[in-house]
Amino acid sequence: MRNKQNGFSLIELLIVVAIILIIAAIAIPNLLRSKIAANQASAVGSLRTLNTACIAYATSYGQFPSALTNLGPIASGGTASSTSADLIDSVLAGGTKSGSTFTYTAGASNQSYWITAKPFTAATTGQNMYYTDQSGVIRVDTSGTGAGASSTPIG
Repeated sequence: MRNKQNGFSLIELLIVVAIILIIAAIAIPNLLRSKIAANQASAVGSLRTLNTACIAYATSYGQFPSALTNLGPIASGGTASSTSADLIDSVLAGGTKSGSTFTYTAGASNQSYWITAKPFTAATTGQNMYYTDQSGVIRVDTSGTGAGASSTPIG
């Protein structure tokens, strides 16, 4: 008489593992693409925030800020000033957010400015580079050479 064993055979377990690997192979690239899209959307949103903060700063102080940190938060117990206008949070004032590095450059006599957003690494945080200036138009470069005033405006 044969003893009947309960449980799964090795073949059945291998089939289940193969199915899980196939599902993972499909899902992981989609997850990475979603993360890149979210980082790129965050970069555009941050540039809009920076443009708004620069306009508010210029309205209050008669010129655009000389550095990104001038838009940042005030020290505890202090008041807003031209060196800490309290228009953006400390994360964005630090120049990095959601996988992008923001570089602020003041123009002559602080009467103009331009800001670029570049991803940390194209493979994991984003592929597009962005540019904006006092016009408020956000421009994108998808070639990887760097966005500038002649790049394509986002729509």
